[in-house]
This record gives sequence, structure tokens and C-alpha cells, in this order.
Amino acid sequence: MFRFRRLPLSLALVSLLAAGCAALPERERAVAAERFDTAPLHALDRAVEDAVAARRLPGAVYRLEQAGTVYERAYGRFSDEADAAPVTPDTIFDAASLTKVLVTAPAVLMLAEEGRIDLDAPLVRYFPDCAGGGKEAITVRHLLTHVSGLPSGLPAKPDWRGDAAAHGLACAQQVTHAPGSYFRYSDINYILLGQLVQRVSGMPLQDFARRRIFGPLGMRDTGYLPLARVRAEAIAPTQKGGPEGLHGDLAPGQLLRGVVHDPTVRRMGGVAGSAGVFSTARDVARYARMLLNGGELDGVRVLGRDSVRLLTTVQTPPGIESLRGMGMDIDSPYAKRPRGGIYPLGSYGHTGFTGCILWIDPSSNSFYVFLSNRVYPDDKNNILPLYTELGTLSAQAVRATGP
Repeated sequence: MFRFRRLPLSLALVSLLAAGCAALPERERAVAAERFDTAPLHALDRAVEDAVAARRLPGAVYRLEQAGTVYERAYGRFSDEADAAPVTPDTIFDAASLTKVLVTAPAVLMLAEEGRIDLDAPLVRYFPDCAGGGKEAITVRHLLTHVSGLPSGLPAKPDWRGDAAAHGLACAQQVTHAPGSYFRYSDINYILLGQLVQRVSGMPLQDFARRRIFGPLGMRDTGYLPLARVRAEAIAPTQKGGPEGLHGDLAPGQLLRGVVHDPTVRRMGGVAGSAGVFSTARDVARYARMLLNGGELDGVRVLGRDSVRLLTTVQTPPGIESLRGMGMDIDSPYAKRPRGGIYPLGSYGHTGFTGCILWIDPSSNSFYVFLSNRVYPDDKNNILPLYTELGTLSAQAVRATGP
């Protein structure tokens, strides 16, 4: 199913799309064809369809926007089973590490705007129990830009459960490099930042995200712990337990569906600053529109313009080659594939382990979202080459049109 359309939609067109009809009025198709180069989009469709046919991923949703024009396409099915339901634009996916930029980084920046978090304050000001092991020099800024020197993740053994246990483990880690001197992408950084948001705001992270980000932005299908809100059948499954179970907490053959794929966040109860959010491509697109509009969407301001700047432009300390904002990736090794070969340096975004991309280019006022469940059924699928095709073809589709 694909959809070309212009935003905002008329009520008649909304009804048409809600009915699942892909046949848009000729005028809408003409506007879209005028705005986007359709040849790269056809090539992009073929690339994703080939990946689905090769069973590198069961299904996905792709969405490209530029200045109110939208191309949206759903591919494949929820799983490789013959009777699996088809993916639609309404399918909810585990957004994995997109959580870091959809929730945690903006939440920290909101609290900084309010004077409740000092971005250059040491971590131990807020968590004195994290002292030791070289962590006294870590600042909030270091955590946001992944230059804290902390390891990439928490150990799985001995077995542990709960947010408090995760915090204790994070605070027990020692830095491997002086804070501010070395880039290492680290879930521990964002686990601590999520806990910082909870401590400073006085509310659970999932509540802060709903009240301060998802609700104001109208991201109605986005949040942690989705099974509390929607039917499992609306959510793309991720992984099955293998012969010996999965990470010790899934029985053989048991399916993850609506339960976070990330094993560390599962141990934490499904909510963390590093992962745990489930969303649709449409909702992620609303967030992207807000950033391109300087922190405001539909008359509702979520982030100040300076916070948007900190989130999306280079904030990495001098001397470090991997360039990051306070959340968004700009030019690290992880950025090169989703950026593709055409989007310029200065575009920004993030990826998620389950097969998710958000990439935004302010210079062309465009962005694309790709959500998939490439980890189904056994976490062995690799679609990184597809990421490069998506980035390059998306940029080609908008390249000639300008902002």
C-alpha cells in the first residue's frame, strides 16, 4: 500500500485513507509527482520489497515528507508465517534506540530550559551514589553526546531485575577513557539520563514522555508498555525464544510482541531512557516536523529553539571525530548508512536496533522514517546495506525540489 498526499488533509481524504483505500484523487497524485522525483521512490520500493522477499525483514513502513508532501508505503507482513496479517501504515513497531531522541534527550533539554538540570553539571551532583571509578568528571553533556567513557551496556550476569538494580550496576561501572576524550555509543549513558529525568521531574519516565512530548505532539500511538493501551495484534512482533530460550527470560518459541526487544530494558520492566518506546511512522513524522519547525507543531511549542539546536547540531567536544548533537547523530560511523550518499553533513537522525531510522535534512526541509521488525524471528537478519539505499534514494527523491 502506498500513499502520496499533501498536508493538511481534507476531511474527505481523511475518510478515504481511514478506509484503507490507496487510490488518491488525481489532483493529489499530480501534486506529489510534481514535488517528488518518483523514479527513486520506485527504486526504493523495489529495494524494500526485495529485502522482504529475501526474508531479511518481514515487514516495514516507509514515510518521506517534504514541506507538507508525503509519500508513505507499507511493505510485507507481520511475520514470515503464511497467514500473517499485512503491515499497514497503522502498524506499531518497537522503536528501540529511537527512544533516545524521541524521549530522553528532549526531556533532559526541557528540564534544562526550566533550570532544573544543568547540562554542564557533573553526574554526581544528581546521583552521588555514582561517585568512584573515574565518574566524578562525567557531565550531563558527556552522557548526551556519548563521550562519558562508560562501557556500552550493562552486564546481564549475574541475573538482575528492576530499575534500581540497573541504576546500581550503572553506578558501579568504571570509565575506560577520560570523560570528554573518547566517543563510544553507550546505552548506559541514556539509562542514567532517563533516571535523571525521573528524579528531577518527580514522575516516571513513561508519564513524563506522555504528558510533555507525545500528548502535546498528538503522537497518539506512541509510548512505553503498549500492551496497556492497544491490542497485541496491532504491534509487529520482534523475536522468538530459541531452543534454549532468549536471554534467559523467554521460553522456547515464545514470541516478543508488544514487549520491548532490548533485553536490558526488559529486565528494567520495559521503561528506560535507552529503549522501550513503540510507535508508528506517522507519529515519528510528527516529531520530525516539530524539529524542522524549531520546536513547535500545530501551534504547540514542545522545545525551545535553542534546545532544538543543541539536540540537532554538533555538540561533541573538540578533537573527537564522531560528531553528535545532544541526542542526534550527525557524522559518526552509525550515521553514514542512513544518511546515504547525498544528504549533506548537517542532516541528522538516529537508528534503532530493531530496524528503525529517522533521518532529517533541514537544508531541503525533508525527512524520512523507516520502521521495521528486521529482528524477527531470530535477530540474525542484517539490513544495513538497505539503510544506505534508503538514505540515498530518499535524498534523490527530494533533491531537485528544494525547501
